[in-house]
Amino acid sequence: MVREKRTTFPKSFKQEAVRLLEHSGRPAAEIARELGIRRNQLYKWQEQMRAKGADSFPGSGRQSEESEQLRRLKRENAQLREERDILKKAAAYFAKELG
Repeated sequence: MVREKRTTFPKSFKQEAVRLLEHSGRPAAEIARELGIRRNQLYKWQEQMRAKGADSFPGSGRQSEESEQLRRLKRENAQLREERDILKKAAAYFAKELG
C-alpha cells in the first residue's frame, strides 16, 4: 500500500482560504475544489482561526511555550507513574516476603 505524502500549506494560504470562505459568498465546496483541498479541511481552518485568531497555524517548527511545557509535563508524568508502579510492585513483593 502506497501512502500519499501529506501536503502542507503555508499560514498565508490557510488565512486566505478562510477569508475567501467567509467573505466571497461562494459555497465551501467550490472554494475547496479551486484550492485543491477538502471541504472539511477548509472548515477546520476556519474553526482554528476563530478559536486562536493570529496564533492559529503555528507550523511544525518551534511551538509555543505552553505546548512545550505541556509536552514536558506529560513526559514527566509518565515517568513518575512508571516509578510509582515499580515501587508498588516492590512493596508488595517485600510485604509477601516478610509476612
